[in-house]
Amino acid sequence: MSQVLHEIGPMIDPQLLQGRERDDLTMMVAGQGGDGSLTIIALVSRALLGRGYEIYRTSNIASRIKGGHAAAFMRATTTPRSSLGDRIDILVAFDIEAVQKASGRLAADSIIIFDSSRGALPPNLIPDTALLIPVPFSRLAVRDLRRDLFKNSLGFGLMGRIIGLSDEEVEDCLRRHFKKLSKEQFEPNIRALREGQSFADGAGIGAEQSVYRLPDQGPREARTFITGNHAAAMGFLAAGGRFFAGYPITPATDVMNFLARFAPPVGGVIMQAEDELAAINLAIGAALTGVRAMTASSGPGIALMLESIGHCGSAEIPMVIIDCQRAGPSTGMPTKPEQSDVNMLTRSGNGDYPRIVLAPGNVEECFYHGAFATNLSQQAQCPVILALDALCHDSFTAPHFDLDRIQIDNGKRLSADDVAKLDAYRRYEITEDGISPWAVPGTPGAMNLVTGNERNEWGRVSTEPAVRVAMMDKRSRKIATVRPSLPRAHEWGDTDSPIGIIGVGILEGVITESVARLTSEGLSFHCHRPRTLWPVLEDTVAFVKSHERVYIVEQSESGQLADLIRSAGAPAERIRSILKYDGLQYTAEELVAAILAQERAA
Repeated sequence: MSQVLHEIGPMIDPQLLQGRERDDLTMMVAGQGGDGSLTIIALVSRALLGRGYEIYRTSNIASRIKGGHAAAFMRATTTPRSSLGDRIDILVAFDIEAVQKASGRLAADSIIIFDSSRGALPPNLIPDTALLIPVPFSRLAVRDLRRDLFKNSLGFGLMGRIIGLSDEEVEDCLRRHFKKLSKEQFEPNIRALREGQSFADGAGIGAEQSVYRLPDQGPREARTFITGNHAAAMGFLAAGGRFFAGYPITPATDVMNFLARFAPPVGGVIMQAEDELAAINLAIGAALTGVRAMTASSGPGIALMLESIGHCGSAEIPMVIIDCQRAGPSTGMPTKPEQSDVNMLTRSGNGDYPRIVLAPGNVEECFYHGAFATNLSQQAQCPVILALDALCHDSFTAPHFDLDRIQIDNGKRLSADDVAKLDAYRRYEITEDGISPWAVPGTPGAMNLVTGNERNEWGRVSTEPAVRVAMMDKRSRKIATVRPSLPRAHEWGDTDSPIGIIGVGILEGVITESVARLTSEGLSFHCHRPRTLWPVLEDTVAFVKSHERVYIVEQSESGQLADLIRSAGAPAERIRSILKYDGLQYTAEELVAAILAQERAA
């Protein structure tokens, strides 16, 4: 039987208060939207960041303004991770549904803190060896503070004691988190926090006792805690990006919100358009003035933008586009992660045109790829797309970004003096490298004709067969020109292993953790994460050819990444797909099981 601590009843068994030392802890807080789940996770994350832990934070929420089940997760480790642990060590459940959803993933020695305001927890939902702590959060918050909202601060007070935080650390975190509140608004939160600590005292969890103990990791290099959306937007700004237009859509809206705050102080202009079509066309207009421009959206919005993305490719207009991938098709599951926009990003659109698709794998790469894409769009005069996955909305610890690494490169941009030295200025001049020297419209002596039709070197509409072939070939040469500068794959593991694993984006973390576990099964793996999705680079094709079998792990029902790699010349008979498309992230336990199943069936 699991031990139960009642509101009025026995204290926790002192043997459980020995401070079980942990260096890897997964926590879940869940309830209905508006219960404060995200707030508690944010507060605990802040506290453990202060102790030097690596933090990965994610959420599983409904696509609505308020209500519906909402869950927030955090994993604190001494080694950077980008996935949750296999089991939930601590669950704070504001309703029975939260326990039901978590029940299959609870650790045997987990702690379940359950809001008992509406009654007891039904039997057989949690492990017999778990510790159940019923706490009437809602009743206490309403009775003593007159608002149910304050139960999150109450819960944080109790949580701090359970994981061994000092009361001073906990209060400092609360004050910093709510620093924008007035004294009158903040005071009830402090009272709620202390009520949670008082409840812990009554259970025997004093300031010197705890169920878990997470030792301070001591001084560490300066760290940031950031989402991929914010990191990519920072990279854009760092590389001179100064115009953004977008339309709100989950989960891309954070890009616009971030830039709306930080771009204007450096001279940036942010516009919220009436729809996605208007957003990219506004960005095109800005790009034609010489400003570095960007838009961002998610799958449905990118689908609407495709004609204009093709226009950027054909009319050779620099453009940065962020795609925050989510589960589709159509509206799909707006708040659930997937990697199923690969086909659309690399192949969709009417006609043929140059484009480049990059796939960062962590928040550092989101920043540096964001800056690189901003320069690359200018150099190649074409659309450059950042394909983000769950990276876009999940939060991670990372070293501070090095701004000194970012240089501004305008490519073949001509000044008025440069134009004056030319015999003639042809906007779409045929060049060996496929990239035409370009002067911003309005530059004296530099006439720019911009059209969606095919054109000759001067920009005049033309349907002549020879002109068509020459212009198409010119534009396609851009990719060959910039290919050597595109990010190569990150590889790690046993280079002599006959087994390879390929995954992109956030999957690097779970692949790394899974491979470490599989060594105990006598298996070794060579791992490969492409950082350029399009064009498919030769190192990815060569990787598949150099192994007997290669598992391609992706969040796509049809295996879009595997299909893309096969189409580039990788031998199909060596590729095996491992697919997940249920709207949840991989765990190492799941991936290990999937790989072992295929290995044993071979």
